[in-house]
Amino acid sequence: MSGRSVEVTLTKAGRTKIRYPAEVLTEDGARLSVRAPWAAEGVRDFGFVRFEPGDVFVEHYWSDRWFTVKEVWSAEGALKGWYCDITRPAVIDGSGVVVEDLDLDLWVSADGSEVLRLDEDEFAASGLTASDPEAAARAVVALDELELLGRQGLIDLLH
Repeated sequence: MSGRSVEVTLTKAGRTKIRYPAEVLTEDGARLSVRAPWAAEGVRDFGFVRFEPGDVFVEHYWSDRWFTVKEVWSAEGALKGWYCDITRPAVIDGSGVVVEDLDLDLWVSADGSEVLRLDEDEFAASGLTASDPEAAARAVVALDELELLGRQGLIDLLH
């Protein structure tokens, strides 16, 4: 199964946020790992990391977990860190993967010196706590779990 092309689709609030092709690395039914180049145009500078043309993302999706983990590699092959999206469990099928972004994110730098919770304001403003309290609670638990793994230097054990 490895080496074949699939489509990754990230949705948010019922709309497609981004869609891009990726190469399958591993697949075991509950988890899909893919490799894809930086899919957006130009540079995205977050202040703590820059995503730019030439960067490669090794992305891990699970059908039974409320997050995705993306290893971010520079064009030169240096690990920049891990960008983790809090999502509903991934829908994985033969043609690819679809995940729904729940606004919360976590960044863990390659050396582990930075573990940053991101977009908590967007999560609060999303209304998910009122519209789907169970999903909101699962999202917060997933973020807490990933943060703990990041602070313990264990985030790379997820894949």
